[in-house]
Amino acid sequence: FARVWIPDPEEVWKSAELLKDYKPGDKVLLLHLEEGKDLEYRLDPKTKELPHLRNPDILVGENDLTALSYLHEPAVLHNLRVRFIDSKLIYTYCGIVLVAINPYEQLPIYGEDIINAYSGQNMGDMDPHIFAVAEEAYKQMARDERNQSIIVSGESGAGKTVSAKYAMRYFATVSGSASEANVEEKVLASNPIMESIGNAKTTRNDNSSRFGKYIEIGFDKRYRIIGANMRTYLLEKSRVVFQAEEERNYHIFYQLCASAQLPEFKMLRLGNANSFHYTKQGGSPVIEGVDDAKEMAHTRQACTLLGISESYQMGIFRILAGILHLGNVAFTSRDSDSCTIPPKHEPLSIFCDLMGVDYEEMCHWLCHRKLATATETYIKPISKLQATNARDALAKHIYAKLFNWIVDHVNQALHSAVKQHSFIGVLDIYGFETFEINSFEQFCINYANEKLQQQFNMHVFKLEQEEYMKEQIPWTLIDFYDNQPCINLIESKLGILDLLDEECKMPKGTDDTWAQKLYNTHLNKCALFEKPRLSNKAFIIQHFADKVEYQCEGFLEKNKDTVFEEQIKVLKSSKFKMLPELFQDDEKAISPTSAFSSGRTSHTFRNSLHLLMETLNATTPHYVRCIKPNDFKFPFTFDEKRAVQQLRACGVLETIRISAAGFPSRWTYQEFFSRYRVLMKQKDVLGDRKQTCKNVLEKLILDKDKYQFGKTKIFFRAGQVAYLEKLRADKLRAACIRIQKTIRGWLLRKKYLRMRKAAITVQRYVRGYQARCYAKYLRRTKAAVIIQKYWRMYVVHKKYKIKRAATIVLQSYLRGYLARNRYHKILREHKAVIIQKWVRGWLARTHYKKSMHAIIYLQCCFRRMMAKRELKKLKIEARSVERYKKLHIGMENKIMQLQRKVDEQNKDYKCLMEKLTNLEGVYNSETEKLRSDLERLQLSEEEAKVATGRVLSLQEEIAKLRKDLEQTQSEKKTIEERADRYKQETEQLVSNLKEENTLLKQEKETLNHLIVEQAKEMTETMEKKLVEETKQLELELNDERLRYQNLLNEFSRLEERYDDLKEEMTLMVNVPKPGHKRTDSTHSSNESEYTFSSEIADTEDIPSRTEEPSEKKVPLDMSLFLKLQKRVTELEQEKQVMQDELDRKEEQMLRSKAKEEERPQIRGAELEYESLKRQELESENKKLKNELNELRKALSEKSAPEVTAPGAPAYRVLMEQLTSVSEELDVRKEEVLILRSQLVSQKEAIQPKDDKNTMTDSTILLEDVQKMKDKGEIAQAYIGLKETNRLLESQLQSQKRSHENEAEALRGEIQSLKEENNRQQQLLAQNLQLPPEARIEASLQHEITRLTNENLYFEELYADDPKKYQSYRISLYKRMIDLMEQLEKQDKTVRKLKKQLKVFAKKIGELEVGQMENISPGQIIDEPIRPVNIPRKEKDFQGMLEYKKEDEQKLVKNLILELKPRGVAVNLIPGLPAYILFMCVRHADYLNDDQKVRSLLTSTINSIKKVLKKRGDDFETVSFWLSNTCRFLHCLKQYSGEEGFMKHNTSRQNEHCLTNFDLAEYRQVLSDLAIQIYQQLVRVLENILQPMIVSGMLEHETIQGVSGVKPTGLRKRTSSIADEGTYTLDSILRQLNSFHSVMCQHGMDPELIKQVVKQMFYIVGAITLNNLLLRKDMCSWSKGMQIRYNVSQLEEWLRDKNLMNSGAKETLEPLIQAAQLLQVKKKTDDDAEAICSMCNALTTAQIVKVLNLYTPVNEFEERVSVSFIRTIQMRLRDRKDSPQLLMDAKHIFPVTFPFNPSSLALETIQIPASLGLGFISRV
Repeated sequence: FARVWIPDPEEVWKSAELLKDYKPGDKVLLLHLEEGKDLEYRLDPKTKELPHLRNPDILVGENDLTALSYLHEPAVLHNLRVRFIDSKLIYTYCGIVLVAINPYEQLPIYGEDIINAYSGQNMGDMDPHIFAVAEEAYKQMARDERNQSIIVSGESGAGKTVSAKYAMRYFATVSGSASEANVEEKVLASNPIMESIGNAKTTRNDNSSRFGKYIEIGFDKRYRIIGANMRTYLLEKSRVVFQAEEERNYHIFYQLCASAQLPEFKMLRLGNANSFHYTKQGGSPVIEGVDDAKEMAHTRQACTLLGISESYQMGIFRILAGILHLGNVAFTSRDSDSCTIPPKHEPLSIFCDLMGVDYEEMCHWLCHRKLATATETYIKPISKLQATNARDALAKHIYAKLFNWIVDHVNQALHSAVKQHSFIGVLDIYGFETFEINSFEQFCINYANEKLQQQFNMHVFKLEQEEYMKEQIPWTLIDFYDNQPCINLIESKLGILDLLDEECKMPKGTDDTWAQKLYNTHLNKCALFEKPRLSNKAFIIQHFADKVEYQCEGFLEKNKDTVFEEQIKVLKSSKFKMLPELFQDDEKAISPTSAFSSGRTSHTFRNSLHLLMETLNATTPHYVRCIKPNDFKFPFTFDEKRAVQQLRACGVLETIRISAAGFPSRWTYQEFFSRYRVLMKQKDVLGDRKQTCKNVLEKLILDKDKYQFGKTKIFFRAGQVAYLEKLRADKLRAACIRIQKTIRGWLLRKKYLRMRKAAITVQRYVRGYQARCYAKYLRRTKAAVIIQKYWRMYVVHKKYKIKRAATIVLQSYLRGYLARNRYHKILREHKAVIIQKWVRGWLARTHYKKSMHAIIYLQCCFRRMMAKRELKKLKIEARSVERYKKLHIGMENKIMQLQRKVDEQNKDYKCLMEKLTNLEGVYNSETEKLRSDLERLQLSEEEAKVATGRVLSLQEEIAKLRKDLEQTQSEKKTIEERADRYKQETEQLVSNLKEENTLLKQEKETLNHLIVEQAKEMTETMEKKLVEETKQLELELNDERLRYQNLLNEFSRLEERYDDLKEEMTLMVNVPKPGHKRTDSTHSSNESEYTFSSEIADTEDIPSRTEEPSEKKVPLDMSLFLKLQKRVTELEQEKQVMQDELDRKEEQMLRSKAKEEERPQIRGAELEYESLKRQELESENKKLKNELNELRKALSEKSAPEVTAPGAPAYRVLMEQLTSVSEELDVRKEEVLILRSQLVSQKEAIQPKDDKNTMTDSTILLEDVQKMKDKGEIAQAYIGLKETNRLLESQLQSQKRSHENEAEALRGEIQSLKEENNRQQQLLAQNLQLPPEARIEASLQHEITRLTNENLYFEELYADDPKKYQSYRISLYKRMIDLMEQLEKQDKTVRKLKKQLKVFAKKIGELEVGQMENISPGQIIDEPIRPVNIPRKEKDFQGMLEYKKEDEQKLVKNLILELKPRGVAVNLIPGLPAYILFMCVRHADYLNDDQKVRSLLTSTINSIKKVLKKRGDDFETVSFWLSNTCRFLHCLKQYSGEEGFMKHNTSRQNEHCLTNFDLAEYRQVLSDLAIQIYQQLVRVLENILQPMIVSGMLEHETIQGVSGVKPTGLRKRTSSIADEGTYTLDSILRQLNSFHSVMCQHGMDPELIKQVVKQMFYIVGAITLNNLLLRKDMCSWSKGMQIRYNVSQLEEWLRDKNLMNSGAKETLEPLIQAAQLLQVKKKTDDDAEAICSMCNALTTAQIVKVLNLYTPVNEFEERVSVSFIRTIQMRLRDRKDSPQLLMDAKHIFPVTFPFNPSSLALETIQIPASLGLGFISRV
């Protein structure tokens, strides 16, 4: 059933649902309210109007109220309430009007990031905002060349002033100022001044504007702010002297009182605000949350900024303080017609002192007045009441004059001398007001609002008509409310204002007479004028918003605005100069009552209002309607009654009514097709979208009056879009039902199949179980049979085995018996044999012994006889001397041996004798012991006999003891039992203790485990803290780097600004004179533009430079100069420190050791000879190269082909000589290598030996002697000096001897080296005679022989010291390896040269074949052959480029200023300009020309800056020079000579290092330049990407058909359908590919490319997310899917380019999480927890904003509930993140330039001719 709105006295409108369909004629509708009640709603019998229909939920919360299908008051109110309360959105469009609801809370939606987000955007593309209106006005001013106005209206407290302030801030931020005077700051500074003197606290608003103002912000032709002008309307002067309860006077008075303690304010003699009558009447002197003292400081600061001097400021404060003191002046009545002021009245005296007027005179005229008649003038006293009124009138008049004076001075400060091209006016004026008592001020305010409403209605009507005409739709007159009758009632002839002015002119006119005239003139004649029933002093006017009753009391007095003239004269005569200035413009209109009137207030106001309307009608207006949601200033609280009242008053509902009268809903054909494609069939879709939409609409809506087809749009009447949405929802619902039906059928069928499959499975398993049971039964039966079989077999087998065993036992016993008998028989026989054997053996041995004894006896007898014979012979021989001598020859040794043996035997004998003696002693002692034992035994025997008698008695005792023993044993058993029990108990206790011990151990282990875990946790936390601190330090480093780079950016901006100003000054000074001046045709027009001088002028060039015109002088690069100056100072300080350190070290060396002995001069001469020879060879080599170059040049210059042609005799001679020279060059190279190797070996052989010098420094003694003054000390010192001299002499002699020894050794060594040198010379001479191939082998063979000899020599030398020998062997191996490497290099060189020679020979052969035909034989014979001296062919370059000083500008011009990056990138090696520049720097360094180096580097840097300034918006140019600047920087590092940068260099590259200059300072300058270029590159790519991002990432439907377009209002947003010319995701990817390919072509460092890509992706993510956060129409589930798909495409691009590790993907994380947030469930607490954990890259404000903006595109999606959002906020309240809503899209990551050395050899670089650098030569 339909849903409707019904009126309600509390909620204004209440939602209900029909329970029964309505039929025509029904008087009652059955409704069901939302709170659950049923209601019978009676229709009005007169009008029979049905209740308003509700819009579909999908349309609720739209950005534009005109997008609603049903346009009426309840729909507008409900939409505003949903946006304000649920979505926390305070801005909403209503056609051309921006409705702003005051949130009474600070919102983070006015920052500079929001301003940047809205800048340049179409008004309908972003969510409603005051910035969108300001941007639209600014854009229309620039586009249409027409002035604009922003009209901000609303009642007090609705936020008018704040809205106007934000609009002005937007203009100031976006446009900037045309000068350096910061006009935009002055425009914004006028706000605090005007608020302090024109705003006050009311019951409705703490900062209510009590005047109206119209500020015109002026712009120049480039649409930059140049100034402003302010017009004010109807200041509420009565507030100066009177305030209602809970209200305040103007802020400035309270600010003065709060600052009264300041020294400069002492003279004002102020105090607390409660001490003054004019500030204490409201009883609320303090505003909560406002510090009046701080506000006073802001006011004074703003005055200073606007050029109001301190003296004028103090003058203003004096006048304001005087007004306060004037309010305290009291009057005392003398009678009813007169009054006086007490004498020496302090408030009046302070007032007179501050104002500089006479006390008596002012006192007199405050209590008297002058009356003038035709004939005379007389003075009349006045009553106390009249005096009080006159005092208040004077105070009001002074304040009004001061207010106007301040406004005039503010306008003067904002005035610009530049001609204003256009302006945007901001009107901040009071809205429609109605109170319980309405007076003259409310009448004027409502009159102004009537005029503004008329202008608004006409403008809305005009826009509607223009839209219809543009779309060529038949225009029918739309009726709208015209308030011209009300305006006529007020301002026409005999109108209210006319009658009021007329009554003021009457001498005795009163408010009562004026009321009667009103009744007589308008009552019953004008329908809009009424008279109250119970009053004759009031009237009622029917305004456009409501009826208002005005009280006539006070109208005449406020309109007259009368002040006594005498009081003004007294003030004009003031000594205070500023006070008379306030009254210069007063008209001296003296009435008969001698009063002074400043003019009719109503007349002045009417004139200013007419002027304002003329201004507004001449501009394009933009409307902002401010709504006050409640009267209690509660944040985000919506009072429907107050809101409806204001909506009616501000004209929003009138806009709705005008729109609803025609065709309020408008669609483009493409949007209609996209949204309602689901209602079409395939056959309905044609190629022409317009015709397709027409055909479909004719079928869907039968009433053709409900829609119209325009040129580009379809117009629908109210309710038709809701009807189409219903059809679409029904179609989608039917489709959903069909999908659900199919899916549910599929699910049920799948469930059935799953159940069927399960049943089959169960059956299978049951049947299987049964089969297994049957099989088990069969197996058991078979097993039982088998068991029976085996059991029976077992029983039979067992019986058999028993019988068999018994049989075997019988057999065994029988066989055993027989065997034993046999065994015994054999045993007996064996024993008998043994007995026989032993008997026979004994008999044989006995016979043998007898025989042997007889034989031995015979032998002994015979030998005795023979020995006797021999003894006789020996005795005879012994008697002879010769024999004795012979025997004595060998006997000495034998005697010695025998003597030794005798001695040993004696020793043994002695030992044996000692042992024998000992044994005898032992024997005697043992004998004595045995004797004593024998005696003791005999005694014991006797005692035993005695003791025998005792045995009996002892046996008795034993019996007793046995009994005792038995008793003891029983006791023992009991004790043992107790012991066992105790033992068991003890064991139990021990076991318990063990268990407790185990538990304690477990607890200990647990505690240890916990300690370990805690230690791990602490370690992890410490590591985390360390990581966090590291991250924090990295962040701080990045912040510092970012800050530094931002400073560089600011510096470059100021530098560019300085250059621009300088150029402008040059243009202004050098105005071309009339006439024609010729210039040199060869002079380039760009030469003057790109001419730069070096940083420091050369002294030699001063005379020539003074002759040049001053215009050509270029200033020094001051930043570089200052840096270098600073560096020079630092180097001087370092030098001084190093010098002091050196002096100190030298002094220590002098004190500690003597000077080292110099090497022998002879050895130095030898080494010098070798080096000279090597230098001679190198110079000869260079000379030959130069000669070869000259010869080639000479041959190339000759034009005779017959001389130089191949085959000619001269040519052959040249080739032969060239070949020989090449061979000689190789020979020379080998000689140089051999000499170098010999020198190295000789240097290694000579080790300088340091001699220790123990001599003390005599200078110390001399200094000590000089210090001594006492004679005794001198004598002692003399004696000590003598001893010291003796000691020194002895030391010198010993050193002399050691030195002579060492010198002798060195002479010998030198002699050996001389011989070695001569041998080397001979060998060298021999090698020179050998062919080149054999020369190398011979030199190597000799080197090997020499090393072998050295090896042998050193092996002998170091035989005693193996460590030295080992180190020597290691050095020898190293040298051998070096030689092998040299040999390999030489082989490679030879092979390379042979290949080149073959190629040249082939080319020469081809040339000979081609040109021999042109040479005649006569020419060959007749041509004389001249010998030519040909130098050697040049092969090796030093990697340097030489140029002349005067060619520097040409070099810079050709290489930098006029170089086209595209050609260089395609055709040449990357970074070629950087290499060329560095090679030029190397040559200048080689020449040690610091002026040339400095000049070249400065010119290079300035030229790059010039190029980037001229072509800074070209990505290729900026990328090219960023790459080359980095390469130049890397070259300066790589070849600086610092070890850290030389790790990856080749040996050849290390030879190219800079030798004379340290260019570290220039490296810093180049690094800064590279940072500036990088930032410019980022800005360029941002400018290129920015127009693509929103369209490609958000609006374009990459996945077609996922998201549909919702109905839009008058503020059309950009279509999300891809039309021609719109950007898509493919456009972004193509642009990224273009950027990447350009950077790669230019050879940019990979790390730098990663940083650029990261920055690009950050820009894409930030701009996309910012637009998502500011566009409600983009926050939907389907859009989240689109965004995630687009992000996946970007990630795929990163993978394709191998850039996933660049950090670019991480920059998209906030966007990814926002897309996920759009797609996740948002209902339960679990969902909230998941969202909080998932969205860690989003801030709380961003998460809440996305949830608030989430909008369903279809009815099937659900909105996010307010409770869920509050749950999210509660969970995230502890998260510490930035309160900023938007990401900083302008943020640039700090860039670093990691060192990237080049492997390219400088000597191989060729300079192409296309660069035009022919004046540069390679060195």
